[in-house]
Amino acid sequence: MPSQTLEGGFTEPAVQSATAFRSVMEAMARPGTCHTITGATPPSPLSKAAGAVLLTLCDTNTPLYLAGPTDTPEVRAWIAFHTGAPLVGPTVCAFAIGSWADLMPLDPYPIGTPDYPDRSATLIVETDTLPSEKAALIGPGIKDKAYLSLPDLAPIQINHRLFPLGLDFIFTSEATVTALPRSTQVS
Repeated sequence: MPSQTLEGGFTEPAVQSATAFRSVMEAMARPGTCHTITGATPPSPLSKAAGAVLLTLCDTNTPLYLAGPTDTPEVRAWIAFHTGAPLVGPTVCAFAIGSWADLMPLDPYPIGTPDYPDRSATLIVETDTLPSEKAALIGPGIKDKAYLSLPDLAPIQINHRLFPLGLDFIFTSEATVTALPRSTQVS
């Protein structure tokens, strides 16, 4: 087994996974806020933040879809060793990871059902940097308005109209994580 597969996980799993989980939950609870998330060093092209999110939220019962260039033998081996998450297609995943372009279109991903809206996918969107145009956010967890740079407003606005069904988004860049739950209205 290559050493890269064995390396890059949390060195103190209990503490680092709890800290990473808190960062992801804070980002989801307060859309538009950015949080530093560290502790993982996954193989390229995954960012440190994306690696920490995967180590924290994925396990042997969490179907994961790798989109585009994230689907490499090194990433597959790293995920198998550190999380055991089964790799699946987009129609049955709980999480999907890739760039915005590689994750498009949003149609194949599970959006939940009226009886089980929680059975939807969360997309982990890897970005070098978020685009400079800022979208206004309103909704739960936001006092008045918050602002977040987003890659494309139209699919996110369509997704919000499906609420309580729909997808949730976690955006990662280097060691930063921010989130956009389906309950957030974007303009």
